[in-house]
Amino acid sequence: MQKLLALLVAVAFAMSFAQWDGGDDLPTNPLPCGTEAAPAMAARDYDGGTVANAGAFAGQPINVVDVPKLIGIGYFDATSAGIQEAAAELGNVMAVTNGPTEANIDDQIAILEGVIADGQTQGILFAANDPVAIAPVLRRALEAGIHVVGYDANSEPDAREWFVNQAEFNGIAKAMIDSMAAEKGADATVAIVTSTFTTPNQARWIAEMSAYAGQCFPDMNWVETLEAQEDAVLSFNQANTLINKYGEDLDGIFGMTSVATPSSADAVTQAGLCGQVAVVGLATPNAMKPYVDADCVKSVVLWNPIDLGYAATYVLRAAADGTLAPGATSVEAGRLGTLQVVNGSEILLGAPFIYTKDNINDFDF
Repeated sequence: MQKLLALLVAVAFAMSFAQWDGGDDLPTNPLPCGTEAAPAMAARDYDGGTVANAGAFAGQPINVVDVPKLIGIGYFDATSAGIQEAAAELGNVMAVTNGPTEANIDDQIAILEGVIADGQTQGILFAANDPVAIAPVLRRALEAGIHVVGYDANSEPDAREWFVNQAEFNGIAKAMIDSMAAEKGADATVAIVTSTFTTPNQARWIAEMSAYAGQCFPDMNWVETLEAQEDAVLSFNQANTLINKYGEDLDGIFGMTSVATPSSADAVTQAGLCGQVAVVGLATPNAMKPYVDADCVKSVVLWNPIDLGYAATYVLRAAADGTLAPGATSVEAGRLGTLQVVNGSEILLGAPFIYTKDNINDFDF
């Protein structure tokens, strides 16, 4: 009888914390609750791809094309600025950014196909709109002898050599959930505005958020995730949809993109619900300053995207030079110092940063 009761409890628990919509189905690794230190991660074998003619460009000037999810938004303007900063410091990297004007994987693939075909490029930096769909063209780049490094949003590991992870997914998840619980309580009713269910970094964050909330805040109630395609107007409308649909029951909205978060904050502001509906999300400081300064948003979770682009450029240069090779445990990244290799072929930028009213005006990007 006791075994049956335990089984029923376990099933009920699993059903209560089923995958939040928008999360992927990969295994999760939620961090400990509160301030408890995370256990050390076991080292993993290199699982990245292999470039043809490795070492051919060691010490040589290289042309690099940066292909972000899209151009024309503050976040990827910042990563591009970091790429240019690192390229200038290194002196033997010429970098240009060429991305789609919308977060469209087909457009992104077309740009990459053009880069391979021109025969003038030795390195590709990318932030994937879809980790699976982008993989074949990236594999062709490796086969053509082009070094490939991802940042912000990964591909399948064997389709690139290295991926520069802005912060580990479970670290972002913990920061997001802890911030919402601190503002609206452990039993908050929350919803999500994301870009698409297939965008790899957001899907990973949502999966880890679900796992961490289930472990540390079992009474937190998630109601819905809506897609907004990295579009400001659609993000605003989707946040309004959540506000109107759930009314007084809605305690908070998670914004999963640098577009969704300020747009959600704008929707809450225009609805006159500052203080009633919390917005916690990922965004650049400049986009959030009006809402933070007005006390409508208390916490913005991010990293420095300038540093992310900067680190990715140093990683690509090190891969081309052969100083970063399978089995390495760290890489030197200019003013960022030594960055660690984690998860086989990922370079970790660092822990997430929480922007608040006390510090957000110290940053300008």
